[in-house]
Amino acid sequence: MTAERKMRGTETVRDVQSHGSTGEEGDSIRNGTATPVSLQWNNRLNKVIPWGSSTCSKAPGLLPEEPGVIVRGDGCRVWDADGKEYIDFRNGLGPVTLGYRFPAVDEALRRQLDSGISFGHPHPLEAEVAEMLCELIPCADQVRFLKTGGEAVAAAIRIARHYTGRDHIVQVGYNGWLNSLAPGGSQLPGRAAAQVPGVPRELSSLHHAAAWNDLPAMERLFADYGGQIAAVVVAADYAAMQEGAAYYPALRELAGKHGALLIFDEIVTGFRIAIGGVQEYFGVVPDLAVFSKGIANGMPLSVIAGRKEVMGCCDRGGVIITSTFGGETLSLAAAKACINTYVEQDVVTGLWKRGERMWKRLNGLFEQLDIPLSVQGFWPCPAFVNRPGTEEKADGGPDEGIRESFFRLAYRHGVSLYNISYVNFSHGGPDIDEALTRLEKACEELNRWRESR
Repeated sequence: MTAERKMRGTETVRDVQSHGSTGEEGDSIRNGTATPVSLQWNNRLNKVIPWGSSTCSKAPGLLPEEPGVIVRGDGCRVWDADGKEYIDFRNGLGPVTLGYRFPAVDEALRRQLDSGISFGHPHPLEAEVAEMLCELIPCADQVRFLKTGGEAVAAAIRIARHYTGRDHIVQVGYNGWLNSLAPGGSQLPGRAAAQVPGVPRELSSLHHAAAWNDLPAMERLFADYGGQIAAVVVAADYAAMQEGAAYYPALRELAGKHGALLIFDEIVTGFRIAIGGVQEYFGVVPDLAVFSKGIANGMPLSVIAGRKEVMGCCDRGGVIITSTFGGETLSLAAAKACINTYVEQDVVTGLWKRGERMWKRLNGLFEQLDIPLSVQGFWPCPAFVNRPGTEEKADGGPDEGIRESFFRLAYRHGVSLYNISYVNFSHGGPDIDEALTRLEKACEELNRWRESR
């Protein structure tokens, strides 16, 4: 391929941010005679990246209403490559807890950037952030840093196998692509497979999927493999998280009875429903826990936390868990600023209040306009589900694909949603009111569509 051919059509995101689209091309887009720039980027992504994104859940599935790319964020709003604004409740799929360009975090990043990013020895921030986490997370006597939640869960599983001398793992919910090994388990949120592509059956046979709050199934697994189960790894069902009040204590008792470790996947729940996650909220302390999305306001960082005896398995002479970028300083600087903000400004209470204002009123709209949808779960991270008593039809009826249709119309009216939607700390009252006004229009349009079916 020639250099000229490679360079052809390589306008940058910076160009798009500044101008949306330029010259004759921009005129033709505004006149409706050309493909929007956002969709052009989507086409380019699909040519060179399988799935069209390195993060499967970010690849748009509701084009043309859904943005093909996002180029800028500020507070609780984002903009696509054509300059269209959205009030955002995706928040980077969860990591943007404080808001885009949150001043305290951005200032910490700029200060650290002046001193360097990665070094050949530990940086003081590694100790400082670890100390903060050990103080705030109930199960944390010690911690280790990695970059993604999935690899942190994988590390926790390896620690558990070494500590117990056992091989079998029981998994509840989605624990990241690295650990989606159980037949019938979640390969992506809400997506299961009888056999996992690319995983030998011999490996899959050591992993077992169990549904959220299904204690009889868990008891059967312990009856079948009790002396062989190293750990139970559990991620909450966000729509039914209140069931954790009875489920988590039962898991704690069951795992302890059989000598297995209990691992909480706190990637979504940590620093959101409580600073210490579900273990703090429900008062049940696991042996190990994994945190990621809530820690650094979008910077890549994950944490394995646990009691000292168990974490000691990855000390010298034990399980090797290491990563060049585990102690990278920009993410740690962001985490320190983020955690300080959580503590000083009572962010978690703010997320609960903002979430209640947003999702309770949206549920009211759904009921008022007879939309068979509901937002269920805890206000900081609820799930969109079909309203109890209704079913999503698959027969071409008026409610076929109702959730996707609602999301599509929400995008059309400038609101970005996801199956699990989040408020962030920058969602002010006026932002939420404006989002609800836009979503009311989306609901009215959805009803007109339903009536025409």
